[in-house]
Amino acid sequence: MTQPRMSTPAGNTKRVAIVQSNYIPWKGYFDMIRQVDEFVLLDSVQYTRRDWRNRNRIKTREGAVWLTIPVKVTGRYLQSIRETEISDPDWAEHHWARLKTAYGAAPHFPTYARDLEALYATASRCRLLSEVNRLFLRELCSLLGIATRLSDDAEYHPTGSKTERLVGLCQAAGATDYLSGPAAQDYLVPERFAEAGIGLSWMSYGGYPEYEQLHPPFDHAVSVVDLLVHTGPEAARYLVREPLP
Repeated sequence: MTQPRMSTPAGNTKRVAIVQSNYIPWKGYFDMIRQVDEFVLLDSVQYTRRDWRNRNRIKTREGAVWLTIPVKVTGRYLQSIRETEISDPDWAEHHWARLKTAYGAAPHFPTYARDLEALYATASRCRLLSEVNRLFLRELCSLLGIATRLSDDAEYHPTGSKTERLVGLCQAAGATDYLSGPAAQDYLVPERFAEAGIGLSWMSYGGYPEYEQLHPPFDHAVSVVDLLVHTGPEAARYLVREPLP
């Protein structure tokens, strides 16, 4: 069923991205958020294990390690991300302790320590994984100076699968343009976006500038928390794929 389209003022454009919520994701995720007018969290789709929904990597003296939120899964885990419950009430305390150990000596850790500690205290009271992810995404966007609207796909009552679902969500959100992650090139049907009058472009994650990390060698593929505590107020500049002056 075609969703009712949210109107976009004549002559204006609206760029939208639609992605599953992730836990404290890497800088590329936030680069994608900053490039669009609305970022829709696609949490009505199936939860996948050993993925980015409930875990991410941080740098430590011993190398990159995983921070994982324990969750309840059913049978063949045919549950949506939105339905996925957290199984360990003490997870937030453990993660905050691990972050303090890993990054306590980072130059800008004191700048964000109070905000991050409060964030984990609030997250510890959440029952659902989606709630935690949204909470962290909104706060981390604020710390990075990103003002993009974050919405939930449930606001638009998505139907269909893969391409049809994404086109329907774009129409419901009033999108004129859709920014897709590169992995979706394996299954998206570009013609459906063209038929709906929606421009389609692909996100690129190459060319991010490096910064000095506590424990070399440098690793791009870690949580954006790593970027914040090492670069502080300059963090947003490292989301731009250009050489820094």
